[in-house]
Amino acid sequence: MVINQLLFKDFNAAGEQVLKYLHNHLGFSLWMITRTEGNDWIVLQTEDHGYGIQPGHVFNWEDSYCSQMVQGKGPRIAPNSEEIKLYAEAKINNIADIKAYIGQPLINEDGSLFGTLCAIDPSPQPKNIEDASDLLELLSQLLSKILQSELKLNEQLRVSEKLKLESLTDHLTGAFNRRAWDDFINLEETRCKTYGHPTTVIIIDLNRLKHVNDELGHEEGDKLIQNTANILKQSVRSNDLVARLGGDEFGILNIETNLENTHKLADRILKALNNAGISAAVGIAARDPSKGLKEALLEADREMYKNKIKSKASK
Repeated sequence: MVINQLLFKDFNAAGEQVLKYLHNHLGFSLWMITRTEGNDWIVLQTEDHGYGIQPGHVFNWEDSYCSQMVQGKGPRIAPNSEEIKLYAEAKINNIADIKAYIGQPLINEDGSLFGTLCAIDPSPQPKNIEDASDLLELLSQLLSKILQSELKLNEQLRVSEKLKLESLTDHLTGAFNRRAWDDFINLEETRCKTYGHPTTVIIIDLNRLKHVNDELGHEEGDKLIQNTANILKQSVRSNDLVARLGGDEFGILNIETNLENTHKLADRILKALNNAGISAAVGIAARDPSKGLKEALLEADREMYKNKIKSKASK
């Protein structure tokens, strides 16, 4: 087996070469590297020759052959998947024509499931592909090792990125400014595409800043903005990002966090703001792998605006 040294450059390059190698040596019309997140089965990389599956596509994890494979209920190699009852009855067959299957789990350092290395084909394959089990196990372990090294490195990179962008802060609040926010969004989007981790956005807009400025003066308005920023910074984790996006609007980037946990964070923030006598409208959105973080920003902003209108209407 000849593997180019570029295989070890990074997870993307490793995945690309592994998928090409496996397609060239074992056939199969589609090879994929995927991630599981809740019941989402997220496609990260593909070597596709007929199915039309692209990175960013999301399927239902429970519908897949892989969900049965990782539980040990179905074989890792099925030359004729129709002979395997669980595979023949899987709902993924309603989406794709599958007659042969290969799957290997990709494992996190703590032993939990990251995703899978897998392949499908619309025709049954020779039974001797079962002889490739050792090779497939070796390559899946290799990808898992490279992946875990990079995930650890990413934690350090985020700290380094924040240090480099420390000069891009809002002078009034000390939170990151809009330019830093945009830079972080682009950096995190690249990581989301590579590793498939969930990321969410919270947009916060103060409800009464104009009233405070008009009635009490801009000095009090500035204090309101500063108090809001302090509450937000105290509420988030160290790897999250708080930015003042302009005027009375703030953004929070929640890294590697699902929507459920983000709603809990938003509830804590609203409670803390309310206790401080600060009224605000909040919008929340999770990154859709097929659309990206920028669409999540727009969605969170739209939700915030709707909540702001509701708040005004209720008074």
